[in-house]
This record gives sequence, C-alpha cells and structure tokens, in this order.
Amino acid sequence: MANKIVHITESSGLVLEGGGMRGIFTNGVLDYFMDKGIAFPYIIGVSAGACNALSYMSHQRGRAKYINIDLLKERNYIGFKYLLTKRNIMDFDLLFHELPEKIYPYDYDALAKNGTRLEIVTTSCNTGKACYFEEKNNPKRVIDLVKASSSLPFVCPITNVDGKPMLDGGIADSIPLERAISQGYYNNVVVLTRNKGYRKPTGATKVPFMFYRKYPMVKEAIRQRNMIYNREIELVEKLEEQGMITVIRPEKPIEVGRMERDTEKLLALYEEGYSLASKIEFKIR
Repeated sequence: MANKIVHITESSGLVLEGGGMRGIFTNGVLDYFMDKGIAFPYIIGVSAGACNALSYMSHQRGRAKYINIDLLKERNYIGFKYLLTKRNIMDFDLLFHELPEKIYPYDYDALAKNGTRLEIVTTSCNTGKACYFEEKNNPKRVIDLVKASSSLPFVCPITNVDGKPMLDGGIADSIPLERAISQGYYNNVVVLTRNKGYRKPTGATKVPFMFYRKYPMVKEAIRQRNMIYNREIELVEKLEEQGMITVIRPEKPIEVGRMERDTEKLLALYEEGYSLASKIEFKIR
C-alpha cells in the first residue's frame, strides 16, 4: 500500500464495514482522514462502520476512539450482565442516549451542514433485505438508524425505524460496495476490518427455533449471511486487483474479537488503521 496515490473525485465513495469492536481499526483510518482534511462526496456505513461514520461526518476527531477505548475502560459497557438485565449484550442506553446527549455530546449541527451523502445500512426483519437510509436533520432518527444498524442478531433486540423492525445491516449487506456503485460512485475506498484472504465458514448459519419466529425472511437472511459476506469479499478483491478500488484493511489476522474488551489490543488495532491510512497519498481533483 506504500506510495499509493488515490484521487478523490465526484465519483468517489467511502465504504465502511462493521465488525463490532474491530471497528476501532476504522476509527484510526478516519482520524487520519480528519487530520489531513480528507473528505468524500459519499459514505456508506454498516453497523460499527455507521457509528464511526457519524463522528467523521461531524468532524469530532477522537470521539470514536474515546467511545471504543476510554469509555469502555470507564464503563465496561459490553457483557452478559447486560444481556440478563437489558436483553442486550451492550448497554445501548449508555451508547445511544447518555453518551451523545451528556457524556460526549454529538454535534448534530455539523452533521446537518456536512454536504457529504451518508447512507446507513440496516436489515429489514420483514423482508430480510438490506435497507439504505439517509438522515442528517432529525437527531432521533439518526440515533434510531445507527442503533438498528448495530443491533446484532441473537444478542441485541430488534430496533424500530419509522415503525418498521430492523436488525444489523451486516446481515444482508456487510460490505455495501455494490450499493455505492449503484449510486454512481465508482472510485471507492473500502475500509475492511478483517485481513486479506479472510472468509467466513461455508454453510448456513443455524438459527435457533425460538428466534425471530415472526420474521421468517430475516431468519433466512441470517442463514445465508456467510455466503453473502464471502461473495462480497470476492467482489472487493476482484475490483482491487483490477485497480478499480482502494482497500484499507488490517495486514495481520485479527486478534480483536467482535465484543473485545482488552483496551491494549484495541489501541494497537486503532494505531494500525491510522498507520496504514497514512501510507496512501490522497489528492483531490
């Protein structure tokens, strides 16, 4: 990746994969972009990628790092105790209400004034299909969207958006590169949270019978998730080899889990993201 030059044009997009706490890698990439004043006309984010995109869109450099390292150390907001008390593996009350309202207020005015298009990906429980939302003016709806996009199956409750049940966007579209292209953005930078060559296990994901009985389409989407993910990764690698996109990804197999609480590991992954982004020269046309 060293000495690579990337030209940002009107057809440039930024595609942000999710991955739970592995998204700290993306935090490092986006903080570097903010340090260098690098912006894109279009961003699409999934799950943790959508959350990270919000701090990037509001130009709050270091905010996402604070959430994923400092706040985690202070409040330990991940764990089975929340699954027992809140039916959620994470403290969503802290992350999506107390945090943006009081602890580290989110700059909704900066978001509204940002001219970049931002799409947030969720998965419809009714159809099992990916949904793509844009919202920069209604704070409550912004929070509903990122909460829905981050609502992992089995360990997080369903979140309603506009009165419709939604789950994690990564179920139906983990790496929404095709969506970016369909919107007219062909010159994309894709930020992944897995090393090159990673594939999910083949075969259908098992869904226990007690889950999502009212939503057979989302159950089927969860079963097919690994195949969809692997197909999307193959497209990323194909377009990367053809020189049509730029991919920023961890260089080594990830030691950080989706629900990682080791802040030293998280900091190392953040620094790797920052370092790898710095090896690319971005030029605005």
